[in-house]
Amino acid sequence: MLRPDPSSLPMTPGVYLYKDASGTIIYVGKARILRRRILSYFRKDGLSVKTKAMLSHAESLDFLTTATEKEALLLEASLIKKHHPHYNIALRDDKQYFLFRLNPNEHYPRLEIVRQARRDGARYFGPFTSAQDARNTWKLLHKTFGIRRCTDRGMRNRVRPCLYYHIGQCLAPCTHNVGEDRYRESVKAICALLDGDASALIQNLTDKMNKASEAMAYEEAMTFRDQIRAITKTVEQQAVILPGKRDTDCIGLYESDGGMTIGMVCVRHGAISGGRTYYWPDLRYEDAEELLSSFLAQYYAYQLPPPRILLPSNPASLTNGSQCRADQKRKECQEIPEKNIQDAVQKALGDIRWTEMDEARGCETGLCTPWSDHSSNETEEAFSVTALEEYLSERRKGTVRLLLPKTVLDVHLVDMAQANAREESRRRELSTPMNLLTRLQKHFGLAHPPRRIECVDVSHTQGSATRVGNIVYEDGVPAPHDYRIYAMPEGNDDYLTLATWVPKRLQSGPPWPDILLIDGGRGQIQAVLRALREAGKEELFPLAGIAKARTEDGAQDRRAGNVADRIFVPNRSNPLPFKAGSAELLLLQRIRDTAHHFAISRHRKARDKNALTSDLETLPGIGPKTAKALWAHFPTFAAMCQASEEELARIPGFGAKKAGNIVRALKKHPGTNPPLSDPSDDSRAGTNPANSKKMTNR
Repeated sequence: MLRPDPSSLPMTPGVYLYKDASGTIIYVGKARILRRRILSYFRKDGLSVKTKAMLSHAESLDFLTTATEKEALLLEASLIKKHHPHYNIALRDDKQYFLFRLNPNEHYPRLEIVRQARRDGARYFGPFTSAQDARNTWKLLHKTFGIRRCTDRGMRNRVRPCLYYHIGQCLAPCTHNVGEDRYRESVKAICALLDGDASALIQNLTDKMNKASEAMAYEEAMTFRDQIRAITKTVEQQAVILPGKRDTDCIGLYESDGGMTIGMVCVRHGAISGGRTYYWPDLRYEDAEELLSSFLAQYYAYQLPPPRILLPSNPASLTNGSQCRADQKRKECQEIPEKNIQDAVQKALGDIRWTEMDEARGCETGLCTPWSDHSSNETEEAFSVTALEEYLSERRKGTVRLLLPKTVLDVHLVDMAQANAREESRRRELSTPMNLLTRLQKHFGLAHPPRRIECVDVSHTQGSATRVGNIVYEDGVPAPHDYRIYAMPEGNDDYLTLATWVPKRLQSGPPWPDILLIDGGRGQIQAVLRALREAGKEELFPLAGIAKARTEDGAQDRRAGNVADRIFVPNRSNPLPFKAGSAELLLLQRIRDTAHHFAISRHRKARDKNALTSDLETLPGIGPKTAKALWAHFPTFAAMCQASEEELARIPGFGAKKAGNIVRALKKHPGTNPPLSDPSDDSRAGTNPANSKKMTNR
């Protein structure tokens, strides 16, 4: 792309859009002064690899001016979300975290789970990065303290207590079975727990446990004991680490060979409430400025920002490879044993108390360093901290500061976020397809990584419409063009079906799999191995079987989310030592699930078609040959019903009279209005087994 004429570019804030030859937007950027920022892309030196790649594909440039830089920031985020430019850093996970909302101004406050905090006078607790943890905590609080679950409307219309009151999980304020003062005590205890003080809840459960024990209700006492242990463990994990119950988000950056990762630690009410990680491939530290700018603008478009956001370092200094000013504090922090970190933090902080005025003064307290003090404003590439702080403060309706870590505790939190980012990078690198295949090679003792994995599964309904699905994964990803379905003789014997399938697979020819995965255990493996041996192809490819894990009583564990399936190989009685939940085992489970869904969908299609064919043959004037001709001409039964006499008459062997008889017969069919289900519809054919009808399928 040629360098634009400087006189054609405005000296105002705005956004610029690079487009390729087809007019597709490939990059969106913002600038305080558009002319200087755009011209910086055409200097000879100092461009990142990503920027050079973008310019090599760019053919045209457009720009939109704005009144302020903050407006440019908002417009950039909006355009990135709308167009998803290829070279922009886009935040894919834009869902909001769970929060607990409790409005103390109500007569009988209700604890509810929400995804967005508002300035409505209610108290919000969170965020909870795990939906399951949030729901479990919510259920435990209701079960323990008995506050109402019903909505305001439901409470007003209720004339008698609900079931929760009768099972001891609600105080029934809807029918005034509890006084407001007593109800307020429960609400106060819940707020104390969510603020990090579990003493009231633990005391409440301890009293109930002692009473149950004295009444010799030992099972009930054990339940209370387990709840006390769970709460104690939760409180230990959420120990208060910031004085004054402060809210802070801490961000860490980590660069790996594969890309850049952002780690985030959320501190709410002085306690760590959770954290998240975000990964972008093919980015380097030279992209850190743009990464942080885009991340903060997009992330806090969906989350309510806290008053303090700790960043690891100035992106400009990251690019130069220098360290932030907190190096000495980091060294001090690393010299402190982990068990003494709380004492060291209190010693470092002394008796200082944080106030809202401290938030406004920023670094005047001496405990934080405004990030803007370290941001270079000498070039237009510099990250605009002021615009971001204005935007975040507007989102919060209060002061938000971007700060560098300066205290031992701040450095400890940022390092924790960076450690999370490092672990996420490591996990992603270990989970790359080729890395997983290399680990599978070691597990199965193969000469080379299994780049082509085939998996087979048998599906039938009480032996009818039997199908064998054969799916293929290449280099760890599905290869749908190589999927095959085999129609097999009817029968309930899966072992015989697999043995009969082997000659059909051999007849299909190469390419042969590097390993054949069978949905089943030792019996299925032996059936296939015996058939290969009889065909003289025993050494053609290695075999493995994947079977469900066993429950405590020895039955197959078919519960959702099971991550401990067993992997068998020939001539070995025990399963291979795969670690439960390991990435390589999850890959094999995903391959098995794909084969199962493929086989059952094709089986259901064949079964439904057979059922409709049988129904057709019961109609007058339609025999086996006519039904076969109809199915050869029409893809679905609905299409047959909608066909005219003229269209039917054009089918070979049909005449006008026969076509008229068929049309009249189809109109009398009970499934014509409404039409029967389309047997070729894969949405009902096993792609989502949770929504399909229950039946005895294999």
